[in-house]
Amino acid sequence: MAEKQTSIVAIVTTKQENIKGGAPTFTVENKETLQKTSTSIAKILGATAHEINPDTIIIVRR
Repeated sequence: MAEKQTSIVAIVTTKQENIKGGAPTFTVENKETLQKTSTSIAKILGATAHEINPDTIIIVRR
């Protein structure tokens, strides 16, 4: 059986200065937009959104 690979496909944040790279990053202005944007990206990519802290959500594909 093939092993599934998990990867971070996007990062959505209100604080760009806290992100050092590694995946496409979307900077938004407030927490409401953070939630809406991360949910939309996750649906489009067939992935899952995970809150890392109140200012950052990662989008993970498994």
